[in-house]
Amino acid sequence: MKREEIFSFSAFELARKIREKQIRAQEAVEAVFQNIDEHESNIHAYISLDREAAMNEARHCDELVQKGGELPPLLGVPMAVKDNLLLKGRKATCGSRMLENYIPPFTATCVQKLQDAGAILIGKTNMDEFGMGISTEHSFFGPTRNPLDPARVPGGSSGGSAASVSGNMAFAALGTDTGGSVRQPAAYCGLVGLRPTYGTVSRHGLVAFASSMDIAGPLTRGTRDAAGICNIVTGADPKDQTSISGPKIDISSLEQATVKGMRIGIPRELSGESESRDGFSLAVSEEVKASLEDAVRILEEEGAQVEFFDMPILSYAVEMYYILSSAEASSNLSRFDGIRYGYRDPDAKDLASLYTGTRSTGFGLEVKRRILMGNYVLSTEHFDDCYRRAESARKKLCRSFDEAFSRYDVLLSPTAPQVAPLLGESGKDALQNYISDLFTVPASLAGIPAVSVPFGKTSLPVGLQFTGPRFGEQAILTAARFLEIHQEERKEKEAKGGTENA
Repeated sequence: MKREEIFSFSAFELARKIREKQIRAQEAVEAVFQNIDEHESNIHAYISLDREAAMNEARHCDELVQKGGELPPLLGVPMAVKDNLLLKGRKATCGSRMLENYIPPFTATCVQKLQDAGAILIGKTNMDEFGMGISTEHSFFGPTRNPLDPARVPGGSSGGSAASVSGNMAFAALGTDTGGSVRQPAAYCGLVGLRPTYGTVSRHGLVAFASSMDIAGPLTRGTRDAAGICNIVTGADPKDQTSISGPKIDISSLEQATVKGMRIGIPRELSGESESRDGFSLAVSEEVKASLEDAVRILEEEGAQVEFFDMPILSYAVEMYYILSSAEASSNLSRFDGIRYGYRDPDAKDLASLYTGTRSTGFGLEVKRRILMGNYVLSTEHFDDCYRRAESARKKLCRSFDEAFSRYDVLLSPTAPQVAPLLGESGKDALQNYISDLFTVPASLAGIPAVSVPFGKTSLPVGLQFTGPRFGEQAILTAARFLEIHQEERKEKEAKGGTENA
């Protein structure tokens, strides 16, 4: 089978073709590595790859198919995982010099579930160091480029995972989302990115950034793959006391997704109507605004009730997020001291210089910025007026979401205020970068599910985000699938019209 035809399949379609002996797993893995050989040097989606192990697993998958019997749902599908998710025997660097040579002795629960489902994990993807960044330019191993336009960023911090899927160097990937690190790269790379309800995916084996917000989620080329992978990786885990079980997604109902009668709310604070605050622009670009308006029109034509409403607490979500996440990061990253594991300053002469030298040279600029911010808000002088106030505001935010979901089934907003920026642009103004997280951090703070789906008529992808109540994955994926179907039908009509005109 030709390589182009192989990549016309979704992840679960490929698995079905393999089970039905229409294609071999070895062919799929070879096709992926052919694309990697051609494009990886320019895109840099991966930190590490293991071709030999992947081919051995593919041969084993083909042998299982020949034997027959019940086969797992992702058998033979080449996938990638972000490099802060542990995989026994393979490096887990977190994009940092601090863990450049760290090899974990166990596998993350969510990664193990993918392997149990038959997925072939071909490599670990590049990321902003310890998940701190919005562009995957803050990696010790160098930046990742957007496969759709290598002059632009793929988003972050799961930019490597997004680039691997968008560039046909994996059929799907796992990223991690703390403040939007799955959804924003999905928006920039034209993918579906799902953040499940907090706790439904075990954090065992996920290197911590902000423990009260971290969660793994899929990056895929379609909503059905996202739903299927979510069903596989979710579930309570005795190794993670914060993990919980939630209802599984009914994937069959997504085939005929409809939004008729669905109540959809659009917070004005996330609609692009706000011009600026404290000198920082909050307005979305014209192409993003046009995509949102187009989606509203289509949803209403289908019978959805779409309404703009005010949710003032959202205006303070960025401040809440960076105070709380930085506080948790400074605590979590205190373990990297040059004593127990990881990088150690070779020039240290005593204990004090070992601590200082290791952390000064082992961490990058953005990580050190977050640690300093976290130490500041946790200090005795500022704990009450910063950290405690942010925690109090977070509770108010959660109550505001509860109130909103008493009136609406899902909420709609852009995923990011603009299309993928050019490489180097995100490094010009750190505060402006933080402000741009306004669209994704509210769901992270509240621990509720959100999905980004590509939608619009623009030359570069635009992501629209549906946010739902706790365990509301079914509702948000239904709405996302409806827009996805409409987008697919529109492209088919345009292609048919172009052929007829030709």
